[in-house]
Amino acid sequence: MMRLLMTTDAVGGVWQYSLELAAALQAEVTLAVLGPAPDAGQRAAAAAAGLRLVETGLPLDWLSDGPAPVLAAGEAVARLARETGADVVHLNAPALAAARFDRPVVAVNHGCLGTWWDAARGGPVDPALAWLPELVGRGLRAADRVVAPTRAYAEATARRYGLPVTPTAVHNGRSPLPLSEAQPFHGALTVGRLWDEVKDTATLDATAALLDAPLVAIGATRAPHGATVTPAHLQATGPLPADGIARWLSRRPVFVSAARFEPFGLAVLEAAQAGCPLVLSDIPTFRELWDGAATFVTPGDAPGFAGAIAALLADPARHAAQGDAARSRAARHTPAAMAAQMSGIYRDLVSAKDKAA
Repeated sequence: MMRLLMTTDAVGGVWQYSLELAAALQAEVTLAVLGPAPDAGQRAAAAAAGLRLVETGLPLDWLSDGPAPVLAAGEAVARLARETGADVVHLNAPALAAARFDRPVVAVNHGCLGTWWDAARGGPVDPALAWLPELVGRGLRAADRVVAPTRAYAEATARRYGLPVTPTAVHNGRSPLPLSEAQPFHGALTVGRLWDEVKDTATLDATAALLDAPLVAIGATRAPHGATVTPAHLQATGPLPADGIARWLSRRPVFVSAARFEPFGLAVLEAAQAGCPLVLSDIPTFRELWDGAATFVTPGDAPGFAGAIAALLADPARHAAQGDAARSRAARHTPAAMAAQMSGIYRDLVSAKDKAA
């Protein structure tokens, strides 16, 4: 059986991705946790999936203040790969690949400062932060294979870092959240980091002001680095645990995302799996994943978003049909499908290494 060392962290969406993928693989997987330690619930979920956790205490790149700690973390992960006898190293933080590895490395770019900056602000990255995209670029160029969660984001990654080969697109997979019987909600819902400027909370807030129905927003309004957003018209709940989000999705609201940039959009997938009709910004990622199963609106067009939401709320038959279309499309994005594609990449790397030996 193949032995795989996979890095993860317990503070973001990479945790869920890692657990879903590792559990679906026909492989012996060791999860190397960087950053803050997982909580009791996360440890229990890993144990239930039969996964070995190694809490490294190593820093996350985006919480570091320079390249040295990240390069040291990469070297430590390379040593751990040797100790565990890993056949392949799967790095969910591409900057780590800038260190020296003596076995095949797959770097998965779920999102990075460089591509975010291009979408949010353009121009050169703040000099105080420029070391991080530089190190990510080094890691991506050093990796044996690079993966991104959509073709659109793979192309953005290749442009940003001048990669000679466009990363392989492997769509994320997700197990549906457990739903319960609930009264329908005559309104709209969004889920995400409301403080993140590319989520365009300003447009969502302006949309809420134009609606005769509530637009509920689940997510943090304050960033780890201190930035805040204070919507005046959204019904902001703050962050909710997965079961709290599931309760909202069980009510099948119209789900809306006004994001101007998105590598994948896990919250959209969760809403689609629940049968919520989708109203999405017309960006390449969402077109790739949801064309024909969502209503698209020009980014920044608050009246357009409000009109699309209101039309669905006024037409129950259309609401149900679009919810069914979203659920049908979401059925493509399973952990098993994701694991099958990633397994093929791992096997190719092991085979190439064996031939070169």
